Amino acid sequence: MTRETITGETGTVLSPPEHAKARTGALLREAAAWLNLAMPQVEIRFDLRGTAAGQARIRSGSFALIRYNAVLLSLHPTQFIAETVPHEVAHVVAFAKHGGRIRPHGAEWQAVMRHFGVEPSRCHRYDVSRLRTRSLQRFLYRCGCGTHEISSIRHNRICRQGTVYLCRRCRQPLRHETEPQC
Repeated sequence: MTRETITGETGTVLSPPEHAKARTGALLREAAAWLNLAMPQVEIRFDLRGTAAGQARIRSGSFALIRYNAVLLSLHPTQFIAETVPHEVAHVVAFAKHGGRIRPHGAEWQAVMRHFGVEPSRCHRYDVSRLRTRSLQRFLYRCGCGTHEISSIRHNRICRQGTVYLCRRCRQPLRHETEPQC
């Protein structure tokens, strides 16, 4: 694991999460001044898991949530601050400027990334081979034309909510190979 010390504007040493929060705020202020536009209030969390580095969600026109992956931040702090933080902030800025009908990584988002001095890239290039990721259990279901694998999420919807899934080819309901173990 990489350990770096980052000094804030006041000369204090910032941890990577503190630095990510500070950089997020600085980019939002920069964008507000650049566009002469009020930015939404942004909640920042470090609870994203798996292989995604970040996620931006717009809850309403005046509130946004940015989630960062704390494990990837701790493994790659410099690159994370330089690339992932602007990536997620650019989503919030593009939405604030253009509304919700834009493509997530479209021209509007790319223009914000270029303003931040970062090459627009849809995906990160971090080594995620050491990260633990969740793998979903699969269940076998049958229809009139064959056998299908159903994820545990859909299997649970069938068991708990009575959801019925149809085969795309024969349009018959999918039935568990044995009675569902719900």
